[in-house]
Amino acid sequence: METKMEECEVIDLYELHYSDLSSSSSTKVDSIMEALGSNGPGLLAVTGIPYASNLRSYLLPLARNLSLLDRQTRNRILKEHNLGSDVSLKNPHRSVSSFAMQLNYSKADSEENEIDEARFYGNGFESLGSVFRELGFCMMEVGLRLARICDKAIGGNELEQSLLESLAAKGRLIHYHSHLDSILLQEFDKSKTNNKKGVKIKNNIKSLEGSCLDSVACDDAVHSDLWQQWHYDYGIFTVLTAPLFLSPTYSELSTTQDSRSWVECPSPTGHTNLQIYDPNKKKVVMVRAPPESFIVQVGESADIISKGKLRSTLHSVYRPLKFENLSRETFVVFLQPAWTKTFSISDYPIGKSAFDGVVGQCIGLDEFDDEQQSGQDNNKLSLEIQKIVPPLSSRLKDGMTFAEFSRETTKQYYGGKGLQSNR
Repeated sequence: METKMEECEVIDLYELHYSDLSSSSSTKVDSIMEALGSNGPGLLAVTGIPYASNLRSYLLPLARNLSLLDRQTRNRILKEHNLGSDVSLKNPHRSVSSFAMQLNYSKADSEENEIDEARFYGNGFESLGSVFRELGFCMMEVGLRLARICDKAIGGNELEQSLLESLAAKGRLIHYHSHLDSILLQEFDKSKTNNKKGVKIKNNIKSLEGSCLDSVACDDAVHSDLWQQWHYDYGIFTVLTAPLFLSPTYSELSTTQDSRSWVECPSPTGHTNLQIYDPNKKKVVMVRAPPESFIVQVGESADIISKGKLRSTLHSVYRPLKFENLSRETFVVFLQPAWTKTFSISDYPIGKSAFDGVVGQCIGLDEFDDEQQSGQDNNKLSLEIQKIVPPLSSRLKDGMTFAEFSRETTKQYYGGKGLQSNR
């Protein structure tokens, strides 16, 4: 899907300070609902979270380090820290590596309030599991407090109660591969029994300086302009760190996995590379957020439970092709209802665009002037998105449980039809 993302509009998310989650004024509540409601982007940024900066700076670089470990060492480390993966790490052509853990609300409540910051320094894996949980619990708390505020605006306490009844959330540490990472993974795979693989890969790395190895065959997703395909999250809230970007240096490359050969850098695009489809503006916009913030995004379950007062966000992750050796690291927590939660859509606003797929309802050929290139581009992109995002009405039926909704959504996105080939 070719798009002119460098020319896209960039929006700054509404910023909510962490302290405002405890005692929000009516003005703050209105601003929150404006950001997360039907007239907003469906996202906001929370700043000033205690300890978040240190937790983030320790954990996020480990995503890439884990991704490029040999399989045996990585499996040992993941097992030691009770982590798993929801992507095939055996596939050397993958464009994303993900490491997951279930986070229990009961354990979050029992954690000590005092955090020993000293244990977060260093670049080893010793604190991987504990920092993963600490950062996850911070995000769960932010999600719960935000749900409580939204409940007050909507009426009742269904959002917060739905989260508490789920008993757990899913944390995911994600590495979005650079072109160089893809080369490394394929070389590792080819050289498993080659004692000289370090020299071979090192030579490949050096040959990348100032040029691109066009001859190396990589997965199509790596060469596309998307790290992650268009989709809706189907939980209540998704809470994620503002991403960290890593760029390679070509000095002091004693080994291919020397963490010193990769340095944190500002986003070269000036935004998070998270992009959303704005149904009000009928176009794709890029999201910008403060670097130490948590981004909170509305999922389809919140849209349904709130009867459309909150709007789920159609989004993807843009990969800037001009910076092919840039990698992106982030940490995400998915807050969802209990599997047994039953959805009632009898009083859901059926005409609301999100219900039948924001693209299908909001975009029509007659809405654009064919003589205007911007309109043609928007319409083309919208039609392309429509092909890969299954309408909510095809996945959700009245009386369906969240477990059933989850299974049907996963089936339609990734199942037999193969609508999302690049998971």
